[in-house]
Order: sequence, then structure tokens, then C-alpha cells
Amino acid sequence: MDIIVLAGGLSTERDVSFKTGGMVAKALKENGHRVILLDVFMGYSDHEEDLTDIFARADEVSVRSRDIPEIAPDLAAVKASRKDQSDCFFGPNVIRMCQMADIVFMALHGENGENGKLQAAFDLLGVKYTGSDYLSSAIAMNKGMAKKFFVDAGIPTPMGIAMTRENREDDVTKLSLKLPCVVKPCCGGSSIGVTIVRNAAEFKAALDEAFRWENELVIEEYIEGREFSVGVMEGKALPVIEIAPIQGFYDYKNKYKAGSAVETCPADLPEEVAAKMRHYAEMVADVIGLDTYSRSDFLLNDKGEMFCLEANTLPGMTPTSLLPQEAAVVGMNFNELCEKIIAISLAKYAK
Repeated sequence: MDIIVLAGGLSTERDVSFKTGGMVAKALKENGHRVILLDVFMGYSDHEEDLTDIFARADEVSVRSRDIPEIAPDLAAVKASRKDQSDCFFGPNVIRMCQMADIVFMALHGENGENGKLQAAFDLLGVKYTGSDYLSSAIAMNKGMAKKFFVDAGIPTPMGIAMTRENREDDVTKLSLKLPCVVKPCCGGSSIGVTIVRNAAEFKAALDEAFRWENELVIEEYIEGREFSVGVMEGKALPVIEIAPIQGFYDYKNKYKAGSAVETCPADLPEEVAAKMRHYAEMVADVIGLDTYSRSDFLLNDKGEMFCLEANTLPGMTPTSLLPQEAAVVGMNFNELCEKIIAISLAKYAK
């Protein structure tokens, strides 16, 4: 097949996306496909091109993946570096190239990759893509909205509130919250902008940090406990993986710097606890409509209570990513996982 692996974009997870895209492109090439790794924002070239037989020149056309820096990208600098300076999110030639592909493998993370807008555009343009549809992507990306779905379905989740820049309140004592709490951007990922607030004096600085990234926040009770994640493919949960950061919590640095966290799969849990967590992960996928693949994150406190934090519609596929580790436990190597995601996605279009 001719496949576009779409990465980059303008989210805080831009650099992570290139790492995912690079690994996926490499695997799909090894599987015998013609693959172009394409930056959705920068596009290919800075002018209209003759795209005839573009996939025969895949290696020449593809962007180069890169290591993930320890800090989030400077998006203003990224915007300034685009030659055509268009307001269009799609870079030059991106739409045409995606329409020429048999399928687009979505290696994007964060805003305008996971929030459903890109998926909706592709639906209108007749472009086939991997992963969930526009509506389920939009719901999952908005942590406040997803939390309402969890509560309605009986999926345990930390108590929390939403806050916008317009109704900002710096005095935590005036809110229906108990300390400690967690302040985080509503639609961000990779723990960028997330702060654990342990006293009232820290609250304003936490809001300042989160509002740097977005205009809407989720503020929820802090659950101290062990961290887990569960991948789901076609409605069936993979083995539970435990994430134990060596220092601090599972933030941007600990997620992507090798050796920053100890990851154990299958997690060291009693089977009845692991089964319950897998069941909740399957419920998350079902109630939100994540019908291809997804990954849900959980906390387990010392009382044995578990809490679902969020659902990820396009889980990372980097050397330290969780979903590939879970798939490996059930005998599916990385190349097979990439192929399986494409097969599930194409099957939806055949219905």
C-alpha cells in the first residue's frame, strides 16, 4: 500500500509526534509498504508540485524523525519558520498527498491531531485514516467532557471542576476543592502544564502555568497511588502496564527520556484487580466510541480504589511508549501492531 504517516503539527506534543511517526514509518516500510513521513503543518515543498509517482520518491520526500527534547517545542518559532506563512493548518501539498494514499496513519498527538478536527476534515475530503472518528476523538480530548461520560457510565474518576480563563479564580478556598489537587490543561497531553498543588499558596502559579497552554483547565482531587495504563484494541483490553517514575510524577520528561521510569507489564497486581481495570478500560472505549485502538490511564490508591484519569485516542508509539509494550506481552511485535492498526481501520471503511 501507499501510506502517509502524518506527524508534526502545532501541538505541544509536536516533537513526540515525530518520534512516533518515525518509528511507525520505519515499521511499515519493513512490512513492504511505500511510506512517506509528512509534517502536516510544514507540508511538502513550499509551492505546488507535480506529485506523480510521489510514493516512488518516499525516502526523498519524507521528513526525518528526531529525538524528543526535554522541553516542549516553541510553537511560535515553528509557525514563523513556515515559508508560505499561510493561516491554513495543512501545509503545502498535504491534502493532495493524503488523498493519493491508500490510508493515512495518524501519528499526531495533541491539539488538531487528536481533537477530532482533522478527522472531520478527512471525512469530508474522502481521506481514509487510522484511529477513532471525529466525535469520539473530540470527546476524549476534552478531559472535562470525558469525565462527565465516565461519571454517567459509573467509571470511577477523580472529583474535579472545569475552569476557563474568563471565570478564573485564584483563591482555591472559594472553590469546591480540597487540597492537594491537580491543575492541568483540559485538552493537552504528555503532562505539559500539569502541576500538583499541595497548598493554597501554590495555586495561582499552577493556574498561570496551565493557562500558558490553554484557555480551559481541569482541576481535580489529587490521588496518591500507583500509576497504570491499559490499551484497548477493537474493544478488548491488553495487559495492564504499571508506570513508576524514578523521580517525581509521570511528567513530560519522565514519559520520553529513557530510564526515567520503570514500566512493568503485566503489572504486579492481583488478577481480580487487573481484570477490573481492564474492564473499566473497555468501558471507556465503549462509552466514548473509541472503536479502533486507545489507551486509558489509571491510578490505584493504598485502599485499593482505582480512578480513571483520561483516554488517549492516538497513544504514543515511541521507544518508551506503553501500548507497544502491552501488545508485545500478547505476542504482537511493533511491526505487527502497526499493521493491525491499519487493518482494523480499513475494515471500518469496508462496512
